[in-house]
This record gives sequence, structure tokens and C-alpha cells, in this order.
Amino acid sequence: MSGGSETQGEKLDLAARAAWLYYIAGRTQDQIASALDISRPAAQRLVALAVSEKLIKFRLDHPIADCMDLASRLTDRFGLTFCDIVPGDPSQPDARGGVALSAGRWLEHYASQTAPVVLALGTGRTLRAAVAEVTTISRPQHKIISRVGNMARDGSASAFDVVMRLADRIGGRRYPMPTPVVADTADERDLLQAQRPFRVLCDLAAQAKATVVGIAEIGWNAPMHKDGFITDAELAELSERGAVGEITGWAFDGQGRLLDGSINRRVVSLPLEQPPGRLVVAVGNGPGKIVPIAAALRGRLISGLITDDLTARAVLDA
Repeated sequence: MSGGSETQGEKLDLAARAAWLYYIAGRTQDQIASALDISRPAAQRLVALAVSEKLIKFRLDHPIADCMDLASRLTDRFGLTFCDIVPGDPSQPDARGGVALSAGRWLEHYASQTAPVVLALGTGRTLRAAVAEVTTISRPQHKIISRVGNMARDGSASAFDVVMRLADRIGGRRYPMPTPVVADTADERDLLQAQRPFRVLCDLAAQAKATVVGIAEIGWNAPMHKDGFITDAELAELSERGAVGEITGWAFDGQGRLLDGSINRRVVSLPLEQPPGRLVVAVGNGPGKIVPIAAALRGRLISGLITDDLTARAVLDA
């Protein structure tokens, strides 16, 4: 984490998380240090800060307490490796600022490490906003790779590809995927995946320390459709076959099962493991993300989640 550059509000948020883990979840200071990726003395100081700032009464008097409880419930129910829930705004349930900030901090945690790191990214509006939150640093030893193509069917570049943006912020090496998200035919997909750049991405993805992806619904004017990656007819077919969401172009149904054939036979993205063999964190929030997030969790398509409390509560209810 960025440590000394934290604001007072961010420090209180972290203190509230530490206090929740200590007083409510019953964790030891060593366990708190591990969960928050800080030293044991820092965990001890944060718990003391929560007490001195009167966050601790008979209950934890901070909105983070509810978020921590939701994160714990999601982790237990779906066997997640990582889960971060931020407070949402009921008056603007689609607002992605808090989720983007959390995802940006998560990316910065990995990007700030001095040992060489491979980070794999999906694409999307929330991810683009998250990358904008990453502090500019110099880490030329890192490699930033894309799991999904960066071109629409007409050859235009995606406005939401984030590999180049993150690599620019940290000075790392960039590995975009110069292909369409969906090929016109299965043979074309096979030809694109036989090329050396795609094989290089596959090899690097196997070395990735972590992967962060966007998650989107399948429906009229949803991202894949709105941004020109699939046609009206293809969208109709996906809907008829029960698709509710997609991750890096891969469509799945309400139980998180990847659809056989159809669009998935022509998706050029790196394959999704089910369950993931390494940390794969989905980022997203809002009413339109509830069904796809719940499905992805049921199908073990992801092993981590960053969302807001409004979405998290609805996912648990679903």
C-alpha cells in the first residue's frame, strides 16, 4: 500500500477494518496484519487508533463495519481468496467511484512491489477508472498483460483497454492483445490464437501474480453490444441460450457455466479457468451487475471481488 501518502480519512477506514477484525471477527493481531497486508505493529497501532478516535463503542460506529461483514459472508459462502466491499450511494447505485478507488489501491499494492510482477487485466469502464487512481511510479521490471482483445469488429480500438494506461503509470512493459474480442469465424479465431503474440500472452498469464477483470451483464445496450463487439443477432442468440453475463468476452449462464459453442467458440480472449488456478478478482457494481456477479460466484469463475455494499447485499440475497 502507499503508506505515508494516506489521508486521515483513509487511515480511519483502515483503522475501522482492523478494529472490526479484532473486536468482532475475533482475529489475532498477526491475522489482522496478514489480512490487511501490513506489519503486526501497524495492526496494533490501527486498533489503538480506532479506540482513540472513538470508533469503538458497544458496536463499531463506522460504515466499514457493515462492509466488512458483507465481505466476510461472501468469502465464506463462495470460498473467495479476496473480497473488498466499499460503501455505496443509494441515490446513485451505478456510481463506480468508490469501487474504482478500491481497485486502484489493490492494483497499486502489486504495482509498487520491487520484485518483478506480472499483472493480467481485463477491460471495462470501472477498470479504466481504477487505473486512473494508481499513483505514478517507476517499475520497469513489471509486465502488464491483456487477457482480452482490444479491437471491435470494424477494426476500431477499444476505448476501455487498460493495459497501456497502467503500463504508462508504472513504467512497466506492456503486452496488449492486438485482436478483436470476437472473431468472425471459429477458423479465424484458431488462426489468431496460433500466432506467436497470443502464445506469449498465454505463457505470461500462467506467471501472473494476480488478474483483475471487469464483469458485465448480457442485454440490450450492455457493454459488449453497445461497444460494437457483438451484433444484434448475436446478442439475441446469447439471450435465448440463457446468458446473463460475460468476463473478457466469455459468456456464461445463471449458474456460472460457460456457454458451449455460439459466441464462445469465436472469443479470442485467454481461456477462463473454472475454478481459477490463481487470484482472479472481478471489479464492478450497480443493479446491472448483481445477476452476473452472483452467477460468476456460483460458477467459481472468479476467486476475488471488489464491489459496493448495495451490490454485495443484493448478491447475497440472490
